[in-house]
Amino acid sequence: MPITVNRIRIFLYVVLFLFSAVLLGLTAARLHYTLHVPEGDPVNGGNDFYDPIVVELLVSSVLTLLWVPWVIHVIAKTSDYGWVSTFAGETVSLFIFFVMWLVGSAVSTHSWGDLSWCHIYRPCRILTAMVAFSWMGFILIFILLITNLMFAIANHAFRQPLHGRYDPRASGYGHNMTQYQA
Repeated sequence: MPITVNRIRIFLYVVLFLFSAVLLGLTAARLHYTLHVPEGDPVNGGNDFYDPIVVELLVSSVLTLLWVPWVIHVIAKTSDYGWVSTFAGETVSLFIFFVMWLVGSAVSTHSWGDLSWCHIYRPCRILTAMVAFSWMGFILIFILLITNLMFAIANHAFRQPLHGRYDPRASGYGHNMTQYQA
């Protein structure tokens, strides 16, 4: 089986799905902790609270978890659903996720950049893992965005289906394929 751009994209989307699932679990654990601060816990004087950036990361991961299976379906099944399933639609979607994940990663890094002093506590380890997975997800989205742009630009395919298997100059019937010259 040869390695193709679509196989690489599907692989990257699967890894992004896994990172998003882990980030969802970590953000849910953080929200549960901050909304149910144990009695006697010195964090926030023992009062319940939540970090808005954790909610942003939660929303980013949930939307990514919903979007990735759809994109994999479109690529693998060569489905066409109009503009949203074109390279332009994928580029716009990836850019939106790029911004969402960048904001979440940057703000969480600014807030909890160096927690090495408190790694003996579970909440600090969750925050460190949350920051790490948000950056790894962001990097994957960046790689997917660059791959998408390079493929679409090289093939003049922004208006073509994102599965990349469409050639308007090709016509075929049965096993006999005929190419028409432009």
